[in-house]
Amino acid sequence: MSWNPTDLPGQHGRTFAVTGSTAGIGYFAAEQLATTGARVVLASRSPGRLERAAASIRREVPGADVTTVVLDLASLASVRRAAAELLALDRLDGILLNGGSMSTRRHATTQDGFSELLGTHVVANVALTTALLPALGGPAPRVVHTTTGFVGRWKARVEDVTTPQRGFLRSYTWAKTVTELYAYELHRRLRAAGHPVQSVLTFPGVGVDARTPARDGVFDPRTQTRRNPFSPWAQGKDAAAWAGVRGLLDPALGGGELLGPADGRRGLPEVAGPRPHTAHPDPALLARVWEQLHELSGTPAPGFDRAA
Repeated sequence: MSWNPTDLPGQHGRTFAVTGSTAGIGYFAAEQLATTGARVVLASRSPGRLERAAASIRREVPGADVTTVVLDLASLASVRRAAAELLALDRLDGILLNGGSMSTRRHATTQDGFSELLGTHVVANVALTTALLPALGGPAPRVVHTTTGFVGRWKARVEDVTTPQRGFLRSYTWAKTVTELYAYELHRRLRAAGHPVQSVLTFPGVGVDARTPARDGVFDPRTQTRRNPFSPWAQGKDAAAWAGVRGLLDPALGGGELLGPADGRRGLPEVAGPRPHTAHPDPALLARVWEQLHELSGTPAPGFDRAA
């Protein structure tokens, strides 16, 4: 179906949570969701930034229904507290797992001792997803995962998700490779069990500050002093949010899709072909990754049948 990110279908009465929603792609995804009439839950680690982001959305979308939850993805204890708050909502229709550290610090770790990129982009999201699955409801409830086009360029084979990686880009791509393995395996197990929740993958393309509109209290392009070499062929972070929003809202999706710009960099989000090394690897490997992620996150694996 055609998809118009500037004319989104109404979502009155529905509730969506967005992690990493105080800046960048996560903020604009939340703002776009608010235009549909849905309640939007902003989830991020800084209470002050959460309030500024919520205030900005209310200015941009008069009458927006916005609330906040403190969530630090570098702490599984914080993930559990945030999950409890989300479970207390009267309903939850979907969550966009956008948050995660982009720190380039070498040897940085989470409060639980995981490498920062693996811990915030994967382990915390497994813990949050597992906790929220029983609460997700309504028509086409969804967990939307965020990956990157780098996964298609560097085809990593994962045997042990904690294998150390050298350098930021390699570590980031490794974490997103594991994200894709988990998202597809979650989809297969949900489908095999006849569970209504859908697992969808999205990638934003390339979003840069130079093409991103200003938002008072959230982003001011006048403060950006460093030129980005990708700017001439990239898009703003508002457009980079389109794929995640479509992943939550498009009624034509059934789970298991990968959405992103057709050229991988910018433009309207389309359904992309799956990457074989993450969508169709050895089932025994997937079972090991699934079990390891639930062990690392301290969450019992949901009682779904193993995917065929």
